Amino acid sequence: MVRKRKIIVYISTSSDGFIARPDGSFDWLDRPRPKGNYGMDAFYKSIDTTLRDRKTYNLALDFQKRGVAGTAFDTKVKNYVFTRSQPQSAPPVGVEFVIEPIKAFATRLREKKGKDIWMMGGAGIIASFLDEGEIDEFIIHVIPKFIGEGVPLIAPSSRTAPLKLISSTKFTDGVVKLHYAVNKSSSRPG
Repeated sequence: MVRKRKIIVYISTSSDGFIARPDGSFDWLDRPRPKGNYGMDAFYKSIDTTLRDRKTYNLALDFQKRGVAGTAFDTKVKNYVFTRSQPQSAPPVGVEFVIEPIKAFATRLREKKGKDIWMMGGAGIIASFLDEGEIDEFIIHVIPKFIGEGVPLIAPSSRTAPLKLISSTKFTDGVVKLHYAVNKSSSRPG
């Protein structure tokens, strides 16, 4: 039997639940990292596809233009960007724009043979996939900093999405990694 590919949100939040400052910056994430980078190196080996929204894509393009290290699109993985309209310029190699409905796209993607899928963000696309029942797990690194305001982990909506704790890991620098499965049988929008 072929293992079903999982869509996993792998992300960091401030201790007050934000994934970025209001302007999209995440300077508060700059910190020395322990060996293994909080498990990111192992996680990256377990995926072959990334999903992101147009804002996150545009931010990555901006970082690339400014020469920020580690921001290029990895051509060894398939990169999908959800957008409401087709952009005027061609995407970088390895990037494909998606306009189709989430449920249809996720069903088709899961049917393809491959590794797990990394939902990179942002808050709107995470909320949309969650509301469609298309997120399997959350791996959230809680950074021991309050930033006061910013982009929430999930865009606000009236929803109930129970989570089942798979594991929690405390790192020596105070970062806590929370790994949850989404209980889809009890999730319901609105």
